[in-house]
Amino acid sequence: MSSTARQRAQRTGAAGQEHAAGQEHAAEAGNRPAERRGILRATSFSAIAAGFIAVAVSYAGPMVVVLQAAQAAHLSAELTTSWVSTIAIASGITCVVLSLMTRQPVVVAWSVPGAALLLTALGQYSYSDALGAYLVAAGLAVVLGVTGLFGRIMDAVPKPVVAAVLAGVLLPFVLKASAAVVQAPVVGGGLVLAFLLGRRFAPRYAVLVALAAGVGLAAATGRLTAPTLAWEFAGPVWTTPTFGLPAIMGISVPLLVVTMAGQNAPGLAMMRQLGYTAGDRLMVGGASVAWLVSVPFGGHGINLAAITAGICAGRDAHHDPARRYVAGISCGAFYILFGLFSTPAVALVAAVPATLLTVLAGVALLAATQGAIVDAVRHDAASPHAVEAAVITLAVTASGVNALGVVSAFWGLLAGAAAYALLGLLRPPRPRSAAR
Repeated sequence: MSSTARQRAQRTGAAGQEHAAGQEHAAEAGNRPAERRGILRATSFSAIAAGFIAVAVSYAGPMVVVLQAAQAAHLSAELTTSWVSTIAIASGITCVVLSLMTRQPVVVAWSVPGAALLLTALGQYSYSDALGAYLVAAGLAVVLGVTGLFGRIMDAVPKPVVAAVLAGVLLPFVLKASAAVVQAPVVGGGLVLAFLLGRRFAPRYAVLVALAAGVGLAAATGRLTAPTLAWEFAGPVWTTPTFGLPAIMGISVPLLVVTMAGQNAPGLAMMRQLGYTAGDRLMVGGASVAWLVSVPFGGHGINLAAITAGICAGRDAHHDPARRYVAGISCGAFYILFGLFSTPAVALVAAVPATLLTVLAGVALLAATQGAIVDAVRHDAASPHAVEAAVITLAVTASGVNALGVVSAFWGLLAGAAAYALLGLLRPPRPRSAAR
């Protein structure tokens, strides 16, 4: 081939590559407006089911902690109902709004470690002073979120350490599923088998198939109980917050720490680990504003979710990540529905065996746990000691240690960051020949 012909062929090949790239880019640009034209086009049954499962898991475990805290503080039925309905409705509205704004499956929920903290702290102060302490914590959370300070703090932490925090938060749920299968081998084992078969033959509906099989087996073995339903509307009750220094010192600071480090940090990590560009200012700031608004009605903490986000943002919600935002909207809609009818919602979830929901949460979080562990132990040539720090983070976080009333996610993050810094300082620089 002559040099002229060779140059012409090279120009033609380059033009073809540019044209193909242009077509691909145009196709992506064309798909985005098409998705934004209507939610119905992006809606799938698996995404709706993922939202429902996320809410059912929330009511099966985290909501129980809230009810226990209310009981320990001797709150009236009216104030308890207001608290339960408020955090559900506030979470639901925020899920819907943020998912629509970002076209990402943003899942927001109430602070579980915050509720656990209040198990012992709430009864020590008047209810209005406790609300004042919530208000201070929520205000500080808004500042940390909207200014981007929280995001900068998270960005400063090595990525393997952040991934290890997420893995440590998720891993106990998967491990508990194994124990639940031993406790209820027919229901739990059948649910796992159904999940695996679903994963093999209908991956999008694997969790839904598992849920249907578990409920069917529970009914067949007589493990379902008939719920007592009272279809009454649960309305919020306003209480004007008051401010007392003892309540602020005893509740505000630890509540802020456990909510930001124990919930918002793993929530952001979950979104990023699944490939979403989680804007910390909008997401953390938006959730914190919802918390601030909900305080007079009993809201103790609204934040990004990690556990239920793994259900809604994972591949079981939809094989196309761009269409999973419907799961976030579905989750929000079910939160609002459950919040409006909190009493029957809690009764319905209580009718299902706890082991069933434990196993269901475990299988639903398998993919997210796998991804977090892989990201945590992935070797980084630029910082080889990051893996060691990540393993320390995973061990501390998964241990569930609760020193000084602060959840293990905070201590895991702190231990991993400290180990990373210490190992980096003590490790001698590599020789140039080795670097080459």
